[in-house]
Amino acid sequence: MNLAERAKTGGRERRAYPVQLEVRGKAGALVEITGYATVYEQTYEMWDMFGSYDEVVREGAGTKTLSENPQTQLLLNHGGLSMAYTHAGTLRLAEEPQGLHLAADVNTARGDIRDMVLAIEDGNVDEMSFAFRVTRQQWSPDYMQRDIIEYSLHRGDVSVVNFGANPATSVALRGLDLDRMGDDQIRALYERLGRRLAPPAPPAPVAPETQRRNPLSLFEAEAAVLG
Repeated sequence: MNLAERAKTGGRERRAYPVQLEVRGKAGALVEITGYATVYEQTYEMWDMFGSYDEVVREGAGTKTLSENPQTQLLLNHGGLSMAYTHAGTLRLAEEPQGLHLAADVNTARGDIRDMVLAIEDGNVDEMSFAFRVTRQQWSPDYMQRDIIEYSLHRGDVSVVNFGANPATSVALRGLDLDRMGDDQIRALYERLGRRLAPPAPPAPVAPETQRRNPLSLFEAEAAVLG
């Protein structure tokens, strides 16, 4: 098993964090939502095809991407219509020692936004997530800790998530490139797939006396198999 495969940066990734979201009233139907889309310098556990490893987002990891005015949107559960947008000035992102801070002006005249704001105010939603790409990282010599030094938010999002997974229990899904995998990795993957895809055990044989009590014609047997 070659743990160095972990160092291959993949595509877009997501992390969710329990945070303190705040809602402040503004003029008309507008309200401001503030919170942190990610936190820095807090180690959490991640999983990949090789098992568990530690990960930490380092302070300042978003400085470069924010200096480039990334196109980033506020979403609900990473989907649906944009609720605020950096390009429109309704979403403002800032790099702070604690993490990536956001302030978003949202219009509660929209039903989906009104529902989200009510869920936050009721305390039924208390997590945020962000979708990003890693542009610079550092792994420990044994590939058991990953430091995210720099990430990109361009064409990514920050999301209020109603039941997001905490990083301590989330799973990082990476694309499998069989041409780059070693023989031992492919063999282990093949064995795991074989166990998962193995056909179910055949049913226990029926006693002859039971067969005599419940005779089935060929037609009835076919009908039973076809449901």
